[in-house]
Amino acid sequence: MSSYDVIIIGSGPGGYVCAIRCAQLGLRTACVEGRETLGGTCLNVGCIPSKALLHATEMLHQAEHNFAKMGLKGKSPSVDWKEMLGYKDSTIETNTKGVEFLFKKNKVDWLKGWAEIPEPGKVKVGDEVHETRNIVIASGSVTAPLKGVEIDEEIVITSTGALELSKIPKKMVVIGAGVIGLEMGSVYARLGADVTVVEYLDTVTPGMDMDVRKQFQKLLSKQGMTFVLGAAVQEVAVRNKKATVAYTIRKDDSEATLEADAVLVATGRLPYTDGLGLSDLGVETTDRGQVRTDKHWKTNVDGIYAIGDAIAGPMLAHKAEDEGMAVAEVLAGKAGHVNYDVIPAVIYTHPEVASVGQTEDALKEAGTPYKVGKFSFMGNGRAKANFAADGFVKILAHQETDRILGAHIIGPMAGDLIHEICVAMSFGASAEDLALTCHAHPTYSEAVREAALACGDGAIHA
Repeated sequence: MSSYDVIIIGSGPGGYVCAIRCAQLGLRTACVEGRETLGGTCLNVGCIPSKALLHATEMLHQAEHNFAKMGLKGKSPSVDWKEMLGYKDSTIETNTKGVEFLFKKNKVDWLKGWAEIPEPGKVKVGDEVHETRNIVIASGSVTAPLKGVEIDEEIVITSTGALELSKIPKKMVVIGAGVIGLEMGSVYARLGADVTVVEYLDTVTPGMDMDVRKQFQKLLSKQGMTFVLGAAVQEVAVRNKKATVAYTIRKDDSEATLEADAVLVATGRLPYTDGLGLSDLGVETTDRGQVRTDKHWKTNVDGIYAIGDAIAGPMLAHKAEDEGMAVAEVLAGKAGHVNYDVIPAVIYTHPEVASVGQTEDALKEAGTPYKVGKFSFMGNGRAKANFAADGFVKILAHQETDRILGAHIIGPMAGDLIHEICVAMSFGASAEDLALTCHAHPTYSEAVREAALACGDGAIHA
């Protein structure tokens, strides 16, 4: 029987980062993973492969729509779908092999198989039982089921099936207008599919800033995606390799159907803790299956911790990573910390969407006095030169203190631009602090400064 200071269950972004940090802090560490490769959902069938397809199809879009405007003449490239999937697979392999290398470098043992916790201090993998002082559950999440819809990963698919369809569908229905649905929907729309998004609520990307939601839907509609909002899907029937999506419009109970070659179910995700034996151990969970933890990510059972998608909070890889590092610090006797007020969220469509902190709706509801600084990318020279002038930067600051409370960006490189605002918020900076910081010209980041200026006396190029 092998003995460890800590065993992490799951090798996704939360798990593998936690394992590496634990090892760096001098703890004898093992990580359990049942897949053939490390990296969890994110690296194998999530974040990384989807970004590869988003990148490839964005290059196609640029070639088809903007190359000629720049004097780049010639026939637009044709799509070799098999080759594109091969590029996606090679991207996955590079990243998963990278994690495997980091495990070896940091002397983290990979326990191959699926984990069970027979009792506190013990983890069973296959026929072997390993002793450990601490256990960290980082088992991730799975696609949430939808009543009346049976997944076959060929016609009716999750995000996993969407990454490996045998051919590009002529018609695709996406159920759910959240991050996954819009990202994968935009991939297939660029590839020529007729994409219709069916959403239960009356808006896309629920929870994001209202100004962003409105602009985002307009831009995606302009790109050819169709939206059916306020619609409750009743059933998806498959016959002769075709799907029929039946839905009801909530405001008047009218019924309608859509025909499709592929239906992507993107209605959210749920924690995955099956087989761990948590109920037998007495580990407390919520009604949604989330593991309950205290402020140090400890469960109600001594020696058992949990992070990432398995617990409450946004299901984001970087949130899991931060928690993984923080738990490692706690286990090593240090002070682990995660600033949950400054966790960015990004949608990797074109244009990108990024946000951090409070939305304007939330500030209104809380009665917080605030001011808005907004700047359109139409006033940004770099964006106009690169055919990327759609969108804006919006900064929300406290009316009295000028402290930055939130920011929302839709536009080029939004997922990268958001981070200077994250750093500013982490240091408690004011909008004026950001406005007084010199930004290189010509860059997209100047739009961030202009929005900060707009919180004061006004933007220069607006």
